[in-house]
Amino acid sequence: MSRLLISVLASSAFLACSWFAAPPTHADENPAPADPSLRPVFDEFGGKAGLDALMEDFMIALVDDPRTRDYFADADQKHIKDMLSEQFCVILGGPCSYTGKGMKEAHAKLTINEAGFNALVEDLQIAMDKHKIPFRAQNKLLAKLAPMHREVITVK
Repeated sequence: MSRLLISVLASSAFLACSWFAAPPTHADENPAPADPSLRPVFDEFGGKAGLDALMEDFMIALVDDPRTRDYFADADQKHIKDMLSEQFCVILGGPCSYTGKGMKEAHAKLTINEAGFNALVEDLQIAMDKHKIPFRAQNKLLAKLAPMHREVITVK
């Protein structure tokens, strides 16, 4: 299967990562369950420090990309990076806690369509490639994020 096709399939994966996540309002709402079996994948991402570095480059890409720029240019980019890093850490079985909102609440007032969502996934994959994260590890993360796309895309 070509990388482009996998990218398109995986795009239903991503935006789960709280674009505009804010402090939690529902402590029992878990945007993505931890999977202890993915701890080796967490290590392939470079642990928490690797996720933090990944988020730096990912945010640069999102602000530079004309397809996603409007979502991020005036947002609290540090907060978004922190929430994404926390969320990925939890999903990958790392020693973290996610403190952001649930996906539906975090994205409810945004006008996120499938094209914007897909662009974000592409930018994430480019950032992961830049950090030399193995393709298999990338797909494991995206597969965990995939079910959340229904709560993130707000414009059908």
